[in-house]
This record gives sequence, structure tokens and C-alpha cells, in this order.
Amino acid sequence: MSTIVEPLAEGMTRVWEMPEVLVETDTDFQHLVIGKTHQGVSLFCDNDRQSTEFSQLTYHEALLVPALLLARKIERVLVVGSSEGVVSQISVAAGASVVDHVDIDRRAVELCAEHLPYGYTTEELSAAVKGEGPVRVHYADGWEFLAQAEAEGAKYDIVLVDLPDERAEFAQHNRLYEEEFLTRCRAVLADGGVVVCQAGCPTMWRNETLIRSMKRFGDIFGTTVYYGSDEHEWAFLFGIADEDANTTERMIERLATLPYRPETIDADALRGCTIPPYLVRKAL
Repeated sequence: MSTIVEPLAEGMTRVWEMPEVLVETDTDFQHLVIGKTHQGVSLFCDNDRQSTEFSQLTYHEALLVPALLLARKIERVLVVGSSEGVVSQISVAAGASVVDHVDIDRRAVELCAEHLPYGYTTEELSAAVKGEGPVRVHYADGWEFLAQAEAEGAKYDIVLVDLPDERAEFAQHNRLYEEEFLTRCRAVLADGGVVVCQAGCPTMWRNETLIRSMKRFGDIFGTTVYYGSDEHEWAFLFGIADEDANTTERMIERLATLPYRPETIDADALRGCTIPPYLVRKAL
């Protein structure tokens, strides 16, 4: 039996038992493993668990559904990262007519489609790469794609950034968490649009990147909405250009008419999960 030792915090790891490895390889950007764990088929990048068959919908709905409820329209969506393709599929189910999915790691996207029982199938990915349908996959650097989109005057109702965790040490993707990139994301928002980021973990022993992300969002956006999954380990931030004091009420009202019906989020979850943890609030 194989194992993966996942780093959680300084001096803390988690061991995943993997009875069957489906693929293990080094892409041009990361070490990738897909295998069967006790949570079903699971994806690991550089030993960090990215998603599992058991909990992926809880993660992806927490990442995207609040944005679907906050955005004034759901017509054009930009996704940076999120190799599995689940958020692209949910966006289309929610009414998006164009989803530009940008991922720098072509091999990772292809392996996810080939081996994961969720997200893109290989046929769906092939069509998306050809631009046949509402989802259009672009194998490109998100930084450069945003710069070109801004130069061309492109506008999106939702800009979603779903990457491996921000690192304390140098990592190529860290720049996509920083203020310059978030400012580029805001620049391509349509009126009433929303920027979404995976923002780290709210636990008190791992909340440093979440606090940094919340401070950045506060500097860039008129309104920042927090959503911390009550059944997962991650928190997500949603930035709106204008000030809005009624975001939770607005999300709850919109939930009743959203074309996509979430399986893991209801009105009470929206009420309870939009309050950041005490230590995070105290640090801002």
C-alpha cells in the first residue's frame, strides 16, 4: 500500500493511505498523484490533497455557489486553475453561456479528465479545447491571460481563482494570490461582478494565508464576503467592487431561484458560514 504524507502546518502532517495508485508523474509544474483512498479516487499535487471523490462537491460548491448568488448576472465566467473542471460544469448548469477555463498545466488537466470520476470527461475536455460549446479550455498562464483580457476589454461576471495553497516559501503560483493579480481580476469584472479565490484554511494553526488574503481583498474591493465551509477545511473570499452591506440576505433570497440547485449549501449554511473565525476577525 502506498501512502502520501500531506503537510498541514509546521510540525504537522496527515498520512493518506492509497491502496491503488492510478497515476504518478511529474508534469512541467508539479508532482501529481491520482489514486484510490478511503475517500474514493483522489487528486494530490505536490503531496497536497486537492480533491477527493467523497468531498469534492462540498469543496467546489463552497468555492462557486456564493459567487453565483452574489453576481448580478451569470453569463460569462473566467476560471483560473481548478484542473478538475467541476466549477466549469456548475457554471454552465447555473446559466453561463461562456466559461473560459485557463490552466497552465495541460498534463494535469488531461490526467484529471482521464482518471477522476468527477469533472470533465476526456470527450468533454476535447470539445472544450476546440471551443465547441460554452466551456473553452485555454492552456495558458493565468497572469498572461488576464493581462491580455484586460487589454482587449473583456468582461466577466465571475472571475474564479482556484490554485494550490499559497506558500510561505517561493512558489510560481504565489503571484496569482497577490494584489497585482487580484487588481487585474477586478479590472475585467462586468458591472455587478465577483472575484473568487480559494483563500486557505480557517483553523487557528493554519490561518496565516487566510488572514493575508482577507487583508488584500479589503484593500482592493469595496466589499469582501467570507465563506468558510462548515464540512471542509477551506475558506473562500468573494470580492465585489462596490460596497454592499446586505450580501448574506441577498444570497439567501437568490438561492431560491438559482438554476443550479446546490447539494451542500442551504440558507442556514449561508447564514452561519459567512462569519469569519474570531482570531481571523481579530487580526484584521
